Amino acid sequence: MPDPTTGPEAPHGPYPPRGPRELGRSGVTVPPLGLGCAPLGNLYRALPEERAQDVLNAAFATGAGYFDTAPHYGVGLSEERLGRALRGRERSSYTVSTKVGRRLRPLAPGEEADGEGFVDTPARARVRDFSRDGIRATLEASLERLGVDSVDIVYLHDVEHHLREVHETGFPALAELRAEKAVRAIGFGMNHSDLLAGLVADLDVDVVLCAGRWTLLERTAHDDLLPVCARRGTSVVVGGVYNSGLLADPSPGAPYDYAPAPPALLARARQLAVVCAEFDVPLKAAALRFPFGHPAVAAAVVGAATPGEVRENAALFARDIPDELWSALVARGLLDPDLPLPTSGPGARP
Repeated sequence: MPDPTTGPEAPHGPYPPRGPRELGRSGVTVPPLGLGCAPLGNLYRALPEERAQDVLNAAFATGAGYFDTAPHYGVGLSEERLGRALRGRERSSYTVSTKVGRRLRPLAPGEEADGEGFVDTPARARVRDFSRDGIRATLEASLERLGVDSVDIVYLHDVEHHLREVHETGFPALAELRAEKAVRAIGFGMNHSDLLAGLVADLDVDVVLCAGRWTLLERTAHDDLLPVCARRGTSVVVGGVYNSGLLADPSPGAPYDYAPAPPALLARARQLAVVCAEFDVPLKAAALRFPFGHPAVAAAVVGAATPGEVRENAALFARDIPDELWSALVARGLLDPDLPLPTSGPGARP
């Protein structure tokens, strides 16, 4: 009988998560823990250049060599900072994803920048553009900021209000770039799992980046997106594993989906933390590991604003978690009994 932790029942490898994973059938591989680069674009607060480079160097040092960025993040600042960190490194030592759908342009005379949550950014504006020429121009500008000849993955970014353009021009443009081998894997990135599920069902997608919908607090993606991805052979990269911070520190006033957490969710997060403490497991470690209970999940990307946060996430990700913790969370009604769990016994998922 084949070993269920390494055979076809667990397509991404042994548990706990380790080693590179292929995204769909694209040939692109990523480590299971990557770095989300939105903080490098000065999300909510300015990050000094030296610290941004320290964050990126720490990611390389801990093996988190998958970097997810976007023109949206600091209107190009995140890509520029990542590009400086990549300079001189072997191209095979990292994987990069960026996004299209927002083209950048210089500010007009007298025009004020709309940071959209990012501060101290370059003098640029965002323009929604899902045309073939716009997508090609957006990608070319990203490559220039990153200082590379190609990226591995391109996502269409936050397309929930632009589905018609996606079907008519956006996705065909990305598929054309993949056919030309200008990019190796393509997909979508947003936090609406139901819309992602429809796109995966209808289109030839290698990977999706789903933020905040498959976590210890959120099962939405389990009910709509993940079954479709498993059926279609599409990989999932999970973002927002801490639900904007609630699962990192469930204290009064903690954020959830970038707003103060509702009282019921705050109470549940605090109960999760209590049970985790009984097993000497930090809540953050459980939150990082939980998504890998589903076989479609290939990686998680986690943002960091300091090198210490990068190292902490790597240590939490490597931490041993007893199977009994997951059973206790189910028994106490904090996880639904039908959810796949990242246990290490027979039939375990990566």
